Amino acid sequence: MKRLSLLLVMLLLAALALVACQPTGGTNAPVEEAPVEEAPVDEAAPTDEAPPAEEDMGAMECTDAIGCVEIAAGDPIQIASALVISGPNADLGLDSQHGVEIALSRRGDVLGHSVELIAEDDGCNAEGGQTAGNKIVANPQIVGAIATSCSGAGVPMAQIISDAGYVMISPSNTSPALTDPAQAFKPGYLRTAHNDLIQGAAMADYAYDVLGVTKAAAIHDGDPYTEGLAKAFSDAFEAKGGEMVAFEAEAADATNVEPLLTTVAAAGPEFLYYPVFIPLGSLITNTAKNISGLEDVYLAAADGVQSPSFLENTVDTSEGMFVSGPDLAFSNTFYQDEFLPMYMEMFGTEPTAPFHAHAYDATMMLLNAIETVAQQDADGNLLIGRQALRDALYATSGYEGITGTLTCDEFGDCADPKISVSEVQGGEFVRVWP
Repeated sequence: MKRLSLLLVMLLLAALALVACQPTGGTNAPVEEAPVEEAPVDEAAPTDEAPPAEEDMGAMECTDAIGCVEIAAGDPIQIASALVISGPNADLGLDSQHGVEIALSRRGDVLGHSVELIAEDDGCNAEGGQTAGNKIVANPQIVGAIATSCSGAGVPMAQIISDAGYVMISPSNTSPALTDPAQAFKPGYLRTAHNDLIQGAAMADYAYDVLGVTKAAAIHDGDPYTEGLAKAFSDAFEAKGGEMVAFEAEAADATNVEPLLTTVAAAGPEFLYYPVFIPLGSLITNTAKNISGLEDVYLAAADGVQSPSFLENTVDTSEGMFVSGPDLAFSNTFYQDEFLPMYMEMFGTEPTAPFHAHAYDATMMLLNAIETVAQQDADGNLLIGRQALRDALYATSGYEGITGTLTCDEFGDCADPKISVSEVQGGEFVRVWP
């Protein structure tokens, strides 16, 4: 009985095994009609189709010392701007913003990717620069920034950008401190604007050599731009043999400068240089003619006020004053024949400040560097090394831009600096020197 029971159990197990081996169509379906099992993926025949994009991106290994930006096929390359695009100094920043937009319009796609601009406002102050910088580095897809308009915003933003491994190129920061390693320079910072050591010396040349004055005074508002340029002028003027009889500071948002100007007048200057921004510059200009002792003193400012808004604020009072700034008498024909007509067509106005061409050049430099260092796979995915991008920008040499032939040094000064002096004549800035 035990043997018989064992035999029955074995037969039952064999029957169950036979049923389990039948095709899924049912236990009565013929075995030969069972579907053929597909070969595993790794045994499939070769195909001309490219592997998935994710695998390609993985194949492009990031070996950059400070990281990479990954841009998938079909996604835009994101760059940022941080310029003063609101408030009383908006003429300065919007003018540069227009230069950026013209560059993007003319350039089109880069390596098959559109370029998306994310615009922030630098506020023309330290707080605005800090806020804009933090917003930019919070987005890991932003490759670089055209920033800032004002040097006061540039100092804190340069620190933030540098610490995060990003790059920024300023079209209008001119403070000597920003490219001085002993002061505010930070790796990743560059500019296409001139260094005010050059502008200060040029204005000293004009005052001493052309106007023939030997006594001068200067006013700044404590901003790195205004104080730096006033100091550069003062040093250069004294080096030529002139005497600085006053060097004063006033708050950028001052509402009464009569006491200040009375003090300056008592020092007996022949030339008063106040390289400040539009609000304070307008107030000084409108007040100076009413101060005893300043009636015959030459008044002079700089590129911070070189805008239609300043002229509207100072009708009659600014007539005959001098303003230093970048020389826009460019040797190339592109500026007059193509850039300015495009500016007018796109924005319905003539330029409102002197740094639109510098912003155009800064944008083109950034896009050129991206194109140089980006790794690209067959599907169009990009990998952009952040240190490689910095290195490519600092290596810029002999770049033919609107503003001249640009070559960057190790601390980010890239400009081909040329300074001119304009005189307000008939309510307009008229270039008079050189």
